[in-house]
Amino acid sequence: GATAIAGRFTPGTFTNQIQAAFKEPRLLVVTDPCADHQAIMESSYVNIPVISFCNTDSPTKYVDIAIPANIKSIHSVGLMWWLLAREVRRMRGDTPRTIDWDVMPDLYFFREETKEEEEVAEVPEVQPAQDTYNAAPVVADPFAVAAEPLAAAAEPLTMIAPASTFPAKEEWVAEPATGGADWGAEATTTDWGAEGTVDWTT
Repeated sequence: GATAIAGRFTPGTFTNQIQAAFKEPRLLVVTDPCADHQAIMESSYVNIPVISFCNTDSPTKYVDIAIPANIKSIHSVGLMWWLLAREVRRMRGDTPRTIDWDVMPDLYFFREETKEEEEVAEVPEVQPAQDTYNAAPVVADPFAVAAEPLAAAAEPLTMIAPASTFPAKEEWVAEPATGGADWGAEATTTDWGAEGTVDWTT
């Protein structure tokens, strides 16, 4: 199949292998040699054959096969593409020459969007009815109001947390029930020296 490049041709498509849009086509078919001069120039660098529709004033440099056509008219360009596509299908054997091709040439015409298609459909504004302004207020049913607390009491208002799977933590603040050292009492003096006094004067 063929890959169409519509719009602006990115420079380096045929020569710069780093960019994501890099292509290596075996054949290049262009509509206007003047508008597609960048693609024709790059195809000459990598030896890609070029087929182009040419008018009487179109440059044919680096163009291998020139097809005479009127490229100034939208309908003429679309008809030439339709004829080229039909001939390719006939040469490949997809469409016999004894049977007419059922594809209409209108599908190859470039059609610009009209102003009606570009405009977004406006959403119609819905005006409330006049009787809604003067409507009587709706009175709530007292029996329905009285039944609400009963329905609410059926379900608890608070959520119960699930039981924890972790072991209980020790309470460091609580004091033991029995015993306990008195840290405020005065410490007893302990004699860490010898048992008796030693007379060092003798």
